[in-house]
Amino acid sequence: MKTKFLLTIAAMALGMSVQAKDFKYVTVPGDKMQTRMYTLDNGLKVFLSVNTEKPRIQTYIAVRTGSKNDPAETTGLAHYLEHLMFKGTKQFGTSNPEAEAPLLAEIEQRYEAYRKLTDPEARKKAYHEIDSVSQVAAKYFIPNEYDKLMAAIGAEGTNAYTSNDVTCYTENIPSNEIDNWAKIQADRFQNMVIRGFHTELEAVYEEYNIGLTSDSRKLFATLSKMLWPNHPYGTQTTIGTQEHLKNPSITNIKNYFNKWYRPNNVAICMAGDFDPDKTIAIIDKYFSSWKPGADVKQPTFAPLPALTQPKDTTIVGPEAERVWMAWRAKQANALQADTLQLMEDVLSNGRAGLFDLDLNQTMKVQSANGGCELLRDHSAFFLMGTPKQGQSLEEVRSLMLAEIDKLKKGDFPENLLPSIINNKKRSYYQRLESNEGRADMFVDAFINEVDWKQEVESIDRISKITKQELVDFANKFFTDGYVTVFKKQGVDSLQKKIDKPAITAIPTNRDMMSQFVKDVQNAEVESIQPRFVDFKKDLTIAKLGKSLPFYYVKNNDNGLFNLVFFYEFGQSADKRYDVVADYIKLLGTDKQSAAELKQKFYELACDWSMNVGTENITVNLSGLNENMPAALALLEDLFKKAKVDKAAYDQMVNLTLKRRNDTKKSQGAYFSHLYSYATVGERNAYRDLVSEQELKDTDPQVFVDLLKGLSNYTHKVVYFGPMSEKEAVAAIAKAHRTAKKLAAIPENKPYLNAPATQNEVLIAPYDAKNIYMRMYHNEGRSWNPDEAAVQEVFNEYYGGGMNGIVFQEMREARGLAYNAYAYYAQPSWKDRKEFFMTHIITQNDKMSDCIAHFNEILNNMPASDAAFKIAKDAVTKQMASNRTTKIGIFNAYLSALRLGLDCSLDEIIYKNLDKVTLQDIVNFEKQQMANKPCRYIILGDEKELDMKTLEKIGPVKRLTTEEVFGY
Repeated sequence: MKTKFLLTIAAMALGMSVQAKDFKYVTVPGDKMQTRMYTLDNGLKVFLSVNTEKPRIQTYIAVRTGSKNDPAETTGLAHYLEHLMFKGTKQFGTSNPEAEAPLLAEIEQRYEAYRKLTDPEARKKAYHEIDSVSQVAAKYFIPNEYDKLMAAIGAEGTNAYTSNDVTCYTENIPSNEIDNWAKIQADRFQNMVIRGFHTELEAVYEEYNIGLTSDSRKLFATLSKMLWPNHPYGTQTTIGTQEHLKNPSITNIKNYFNKWYRPNNVAICMAGDFDPDKTIAIIDKYFSSWKPGADVKQPTFAPLPALTQPKDTTIVGPEAERVWMAWRAKQANALQADTLQLMEDVLSNGRAGLFDLDLNQTMKVQSANGGCELLRDHSAFFLMGTPKQGQSLEEVRSLMLAEIDKLKKGDFPENLLPSIINNKKRSYYQRLESNEGRADMFVDAFINEVDWKQEVESIDRISKITKQELVDFANKFFTDGYVTVFKKQGVDSLQKKIDKPAITAIPTNRDMMSQFVKDVQNAEVESIQPRFVDFKKDLTIAKLGKSLPFYYVKNNDNGLFNLVFFYEFGQSADKRYDVVADYIKLLGTDKQSAAELKQKFYELACDWSMNVGTENITVNLSGLNENMPAALALLEDLFKKAKVDKAAYDQMVNLTLKRRNDTKKSQGAYFSHLYSYATVGERNAYRDLVSEQELKDTDPQVFVDLLKGLSNYTHKVVYFGPMSEKEAVAAIAKAHRTAKKLAAIPENKPYLNAPATQNEVLIAPYDAKNIYMRMYHNEGRSWNPDEAAVQEVFNEYYGGGMNGIVFQEMREARGLAYNAYAYYAQPSWKDRKEFFMTHIITQNDKMSDCIAHFNEILNNMPASDAAFKIAKDAVTKQMASNRTTKIGIFNAYLSALRLGLDCSLDEIIYKNLDKVTLQDIVNFEKQQMANKPCRYIILGDEKELDMKTLEKIGPVKRLTTEEVFGY
């Protein structure tokens, strides 16, 4: 009794000591996120916003440095450091830090010598020596222990990103794991150790290769160079140069880390379900020992040379032609940003701006948009246009400049500015619904040094800008001092091929585990009880009128609504509805033109869309609930009284045909088409389109009639919003008129996955330095919900995130790819079939290595008790802390119906997780994936590939672009 009393007193004392420190924080009146802003004694900023919708927290750790601060001789350094931050510390990522340290020091020195060598043979010899020492060091390296730690606490979205001014590390964690998360991050940010260097460098180079076919990246880099010729925004890119990536400096990386990764240059940004008082005490406990930097002041640069007249340049690349323009603007924290953002919406808000109505709605161009890019040192205002068939880039530029002239003359409707403010408020409420949206705002404000009061009050300030003030600003801002980049289609002769390095695979050491990881695994935390959607309680099912099923979910958080009309047929039943969905956006009625309708919806702060899936059609209306009746009346009137416009139809057909042709030029889009062709067959969703001839021969009245008759088919009505069920039914029934007797829906003819039961290769041509490749197997195996838990854990263990077998073997151990994964796919309908696939994007001369090693880990999957436990813990904690809410409740209900279930599949999986063993995973993989024949699907340049390796696999079928696309 006495002992218990003393223990209680001791515990109370400890509790008091934690709370005794008075953590001062700042708030801003009117902040709907109720943000608390703390500054710890060492300068670390902490932004906290509570949102109790689900027991999870979005965390960002933002460092106020990016590629702008890269040393000029080692560009790409900030981004590469971002990758290395996942390699561990002295406490994790290694089995013996003392034995490892001198080897890592030797590797560092060898790289310093290597980067100065120019003779190819000397470089090859030096690299071989680096590879040899790396092999010895790798005996102590435990790859991906950081990712194991995140999996062990149930984190999702483990990632990071780097840009000009920021390097940011992201995690989404269960709300009961704050202590473990903070402990891990504090060690990581104070004690990072660079290891696994040469294989990770090769992964970064693979990321560079992927970017070579992205013309948008090249456009932005070229435009930046013209805007800011003597500032790092213009003189260096985030990914870095090819030469610098192949000649890195670990010494420079360490110096960079020691300078910029300091608490007085970092912000922790968190939004989610937590107690802020307890959270800040935890953060202080782990981060207070982090020493501030003596000098983290951002560098200053020479003034930019004057830009007084237009400057043009031309670049080439594989994708569709386009033109980008830009004007310089002040830094992000200048109040000029208010006017820039308002001007952006006047020109291009996606619905009722000058570009939207005058250029896109009228189809004077293929597409056009514009907006501001707000950066810490300098900002810019961009215009981007894509030409129609036969249209010059110069004409597109002239048309965009004509809209700028209209802005400068004030030639836009008086009600546009108040409409913009309403939509900004709506967008703000939508961002608040997301923890990610909240935390993103914190990051932007911190990095750009925008005072939070300034951010909170931005919409109010913008609302006070008058039309005349905006016009005056536009006349001063849009001078002749702009730059233009014309992007033509062609082969970039400046791209160089670099042979793969001779890397010896490092061991994955997946059965090794540091004490740090064990401690986190064994840490006791208050458990989160799972809460799965209950369709009988969370979803109200009623009738709208006499025949329409009505699904209702109450929005108790804000004044936004989402209304969906759901039809259970789609493209596979009638491909013409794809055309209907495009055409309706161009039409008006007898009373209102298409442009007037867009303006009216925008004024109401409501949006609508018609989306045609392969097996369903949805008509969606969303926005401010107070305006729902008016918006629904407008939408119903449009759908019932749409007026044919033959000229608009003809223009739409021309744009559609050009858009289809442009898709062939995008590597990623092309591969999506190829994969669908290879796994579904000639009749697939990408090819089953209304043909060019059919488009030209069809009277557009046919498509309008299809639209008018849509609501006379059987369909479901779904409402999520603040109205009561009774109010919602009355409001919807008043406007949504249907036939007295609804017609049966057209029958879907699904695009089903095709069998793949023998080895074969399908290859299609694309000229690039890398290939996209997938292996696909489908033996027609039926889905069994009793296996779902095993499959869920298997996907996490084998092919999921950075802790999976695929990532470890293909990227971490061998540097074969930046992007690699595998997946055992469950069908969305109970009578469909399962299949599995692997995916990798890799340099052309690494293809054979990728094929060989993918087969190795398929046929002999590594089995690890430690890795299995982490995978199972990850799935368990993620599912326990996830919640199905809002319109997602109906989507979950629909998914369950398709699978023949009366509860969510997640609930079934969770109940069976305890029973899943490592042997279950091993047996499942052996039975379903090992030694199975595959269809190899490859997009690449055959001249650069080892075709003999492919011919040994099985028959090689060469597809033409026309075969893949069907046109």
